[in-house]
Amino acid sequence: MTTATTKSSDEVVRHRWGRRLDDFEVGATWEHPWEVTVDDGMAAIFQASFQDATPVFASRAVAKSLGFRERPLHPLLSLNLALSFSVHDVSEQAIAHLAYLDVRFPDAGHAGDTVTARSTVLGVRPSASGDKGVVHVRTALTAEDGRVLCAFERKALIRGGRLQGRPAPAGRPADVSPAPAPAGLDRLPRELRGTIPPARRASSLPGWLEDFRVGQRYAHGVGRTVGASEHMQLATLLRNSHPLHFDEVYSRESSFAGTRVVYGGLVFAWVAALASRDVAGHALWEVGFDQGAHPAGVVAGDTLYAASRVLAVEERGPGAGAVTFKLVGTANLPAEAAIERYGDSLFDDELGKTGERAGERVKEKVFEIRRTLLVRRRPT
Repeated sequence: MTTATTKSSDEVVRHRWGRRLDDFEVGATWEHPWEVTVDDGMAAIFQASFQDATPVFASRAVAKSLGFRERPLHPLLSLNLALSFSVHDVSEQAIAHLAYLDVRFPDAGHAGDTVTARSTVLGVRPSASGDKGVVHVRTALTAEDGRVLCAFERKALIRGGRLQGRPAPAGRPADVSPAPAPAGLDRLPRELRGTIPPARRASSLPGWLEDFRVGQRYAHGVGRTVGASEHMQLATLLRNSHPLHFDEVYSRESSFAGTRVVYGGLVFAWVAALASRDVAGHALWEVGFDQGAHPAGVVAGDTLYAASRVLAVEERGPGAGAVTFKLVGTANLPAEAAIERYGDSLFDDELGKTGERAGERVKEKVFEIRRTLLVRRRPT
């Protein structure tokens, strides 16, 4: 009898994820691989980590009084899941996230929903040098029953060339439908598209519709220092796979900061939460965000602060209205000091300060976006 022996392979398999600039083609759509059931634990961790004061996301009683079957997921949890899921196919090779555009939350998510995301490439623009370029994508997060929980566009700065070592997408359908355009989706979930019932109780927080006037500037007083293990745990909880956020060895050579950088979606959520006690204590929903950017990065140990300026106040029927803010986040400079130092320039678009305006740049600014909240009227 003879016994056959099989020699073990010396092959080393190294899959790489994300894409380089030449790997993007306008119109391509990818179903991102993550499929996650959002349980009560994830919702609770997110709520506790960001200490947001918006009552509908914190209180089951408030949510049910508005017609929701249960306390809805915070819209910024939906955004963070969608953005993180897309990293696998879109931006794991990115240099930087550049912009958030037309962010909408047309339906409410709830604990127990299983969510997936897909992205469609809208544009590819190489730099003059050819070693990098800007990619414009549209991403949507959907529940298993087809509800779109979040839809937005974003731009990322991507390294040039092609990525070697990415496995072929075997088994994926060739006819994936494009991610739905935000412009075709509602800005409010169905529970809030009709008449708004009166508040259950008179909260002591400010932020009724009547409290807001165009031109008001809010210096939100409390800061938030970011911990190293904290931001890494949250990034991985949300399935953000970019090593820039949790791999120190990679980051020493590949990060502009020479160390791990805090994932931008977390900075976004922390800055919004820092503003919430002053402006969102009677808010009902995030109507949307637009023209958002991260002018500078955040690393562990930085302390975040928030400031808001009221841009518009709009009537939305007898029970509520919409307030639009310019929301700004700074690192290691309290909001009151930032307003005193920079004045109205603090609220101007940072990436638009070129040429003669270059001297107005706010070096401490790490986040900015236009934010619209649906806000209750004060009870009569």
